[in-house]
Amino acid sequence: MKQRKISYGLVERAAAAGFDTLFFTVDTPIAGARLRDKRNGFSIPPQISLSTIANAIPRPWWWWDFLTTPQLQFASLSSTGGTVGELLDSAMDPSISFEDLKEIRSLWPGKLVIKGVQNVEDSRALADLGVDGIVLSNHGGRQLDRAPVPFWLLPEVVREVGSDLEVAVDTGIMNGADVVACIAQGAKFTMVGRAYLYGLMAGGLEGVERMIEILSEQVIRTMKLLQVGSVAELRPEHVSQLTRLRPVHGADRRELTR
Repeated sequence: MKQRKISYGLVERAAAAGFDTLFFTVDTPIAGARLRDKRNGFSIPPQISLSTIANAIPRPWWWWDFLTTPQLQFASLSSTGGTVGELLDSAMDPSISFEDLKEIRSLWPGKLVIKGVQNVEDSRALADLGVDGIVLSNHGGRQLDRAPVPFWLLPEVVREVGSDLEVAVDTGIMNGADVVACIAQGAKFTMVGRAYLYGLMAGGLEGVERMIEILSEQVIRTMKLLQVGSVAELRPEHVSQLTRLRPVHGADRRELTR
């Protein structure tokens, strides 16, 4: 953050609380456009708009919940006076660089994972700098919707740095088969963003537990269809990647321009 003391304070609090791994997120130096948030008028704290009232008219239980429950708030954020994008733009420091790792390392005694890596070159640089893991992520496409697809990067990144650090994948995990495919291509694990939030909004704790059940069932079914008994048996040959929509590099680009 621009106020570095806030970021450093979070690191120190996490260390004091006994956490063993720190995720250092680097894919949001500024906010993406977040057009849906703008269209919906999403702000912190949430505001009642004409569209909110229109949506609530046929749903009287919404009004009951609104009038009888505490105001919706984030645990560490009560007000921004604007959208999430405006909050990020005002708070985040776009000058972040590899040099900042030195300061974080001096504060953090445990393992360090960098989330938001989007190319092979940065993966190699981070491995050389001694991080313990990286998460290939484009922030769910919410930052730059034309950013590289992490799953397409995964095989090359694993070949380049997989023996030096753990590689994980975030973004695009919509089904248990996506989890299986990532592990088959060398990822140690995947992260899930939207799915658990959908479960939480629909059914609270039970909704999240049901999401885990659904994802687990999909993983198991996919592995059975591939005739593997454990994730250790998954191999790249279990996955076929399509080549369309891939970026064109080097010799391939020269061949296309002949």
